[in-house]
Amino acid sequence: MNEKTCFVVMGFGKKTDFETGRTLDLDKSYFNMIKPAVEAAGLKCVRADEIVHSGMIDVPMYEQLLRADVVIADLSTANRNAFYELGVRHALRPYTTIIIAEDGIKPPFPFDINHVAVRLYHHLGEDIGFSEVTSFGAKLKDAIAQILGKNPPDRDSPVYEFLRGLQLVTPAPDAPAAAAPAAAAAPTVAAKPADSHSALMKQVDEAEHRGDFATAKGILEQVLQDIRSARAETAAPDDPYVIQRLALATYKSKSPSEKEALEKARDLLATLEPETSNDTETLGLWGAVHKRLWEQTQQPAHLDEAVRGYQRGFFLRNDYYNGINFAFLLNVRAAHSTEPAEAIADFVQAQRVRREVLTICQRWLAAHPTPDEDAVSVTAMNEYLSNKYWVLASMAEATLGTGATAEADRLYADAYAIASRAPRLSHPRAPEQTRKWAEDSTRDQRAKLEPLLAASPLSKIVKA
Repeated sequence: MNEKTCFVVMGFGKKTDFETGRTLDLDKSYFNMIKPAVEAAGLKCVRADEIVHSGMIDVPMYEQLLRADVVIADLSTANRNAFYELGVRHALRPYTTIIIAEDGIKPPFPFDINHVAVRLYHHLGEDIGFSEVTSFGAKLKDAIAQILGKNPPDRDSPVYEFLRGLQLVTPAPDAPAAAAPAAAAAPTVAAKPADSHSALMKQVDEAEHRGDFATAKGILEQVLQDIRSARAETAAPDDPYVIQRLALATYKSKSPSEKEALEKARDLLATLEPETSNDTETLGLWGAVHKRLWEQTQQPAHLDEAVRGYQRGFFLRNDYYNGINFAFLLNVRAAHSTEPAEAIADFVQAQRVRREVLTICQRWLAAHPTPDEDAVSVTAMNEYLSNKYWVLASMAEATLGTGATAEADRLYADAYAIASRAPRLSHPRAPEQTRKWAEDSTRDQRAKLEPLLAASPLSKIVKA
């Protein structure tokens, strides 16, 4: 008896929900929750990036949409490809399709699916909570068992529900079978042409966590080349997620020199049109690259681009990461401005942004109480402590910027105490970091900020 299969329709990697500005790591949804639940239900689980194929991915993807015993469509971040592929599945099969989405998606759903059952789960942004993995995973497993346990299955396709005269599409017996998922590649083995997109990206993750950005860069260049070769006939645009990962690995590789690596990363990001983009991941990287180019060259144009990148990212996402960097760079620009009025405007705006950052951080702390260590996995606890460290460090820097030095000292101490409890800290811009790196980075940032605050242009205002 052939093993039943489940094809998962969803985005890969980190994707931005442009309605809310939130960025979700969809790989965490898939590998931590969806795939384990499907396999626990006794089905082989595959996502498009796990298919080994030659040529365009479209052929095996359409075959899976037709042949898979179950299709799970994750519509989180309102991914356009996911909506399209769900429509194809509904046109091909009248049943055994499950729709899910993370609960932060902005309601209502589009009219065409707002009367179809959508199962919601809770996503933390960078990770999935352990309790959610357990709870929603069990619900998903039960849902698969229920739809496969009925003969005939219930209709879940609006197409077949409203057009009752349709006949089920049946593939020809000699039609080629869809490609099977690739076996996971060992992280230390060089990427091979036969590796799936998913296996290559896992190698990238492993290389980055080792701090080997040269290897990560080489693998990502191969991934990008493969994508461009597959899409050559359609002239489709590059995957923004791959470009973002490649830009990050490129500038962190510092090869052949730090300045040249930064310029190459800038050129890669320029293809994503950061001047008009609403993708906060692109904007954060654009700001980070130009911030470092400013430090390398002291060219005002790079400083202005860094300010614009973090400013736009902050206004779109309303997050502490973009906000605290935006405020710091405003102080840097104020210190280097030759126009007193411009310097005062930047300095005052930096103080206002820091007050907003404090509010954002306080809300995060209120919404994320410390979990019971006995009730969560080590990985989930480490993720929580890492996030809390950067929230407290950002609060400390924001407080310092508003002049409350004693309170800032207390917050810095709280952050370092959190770091001492984390086996390994993590950060989107520095996945290879250690506790020492995080603390040194925070202390270095304070050392850079304090002289900028001491040289306040407000002190030059003559009081009447």
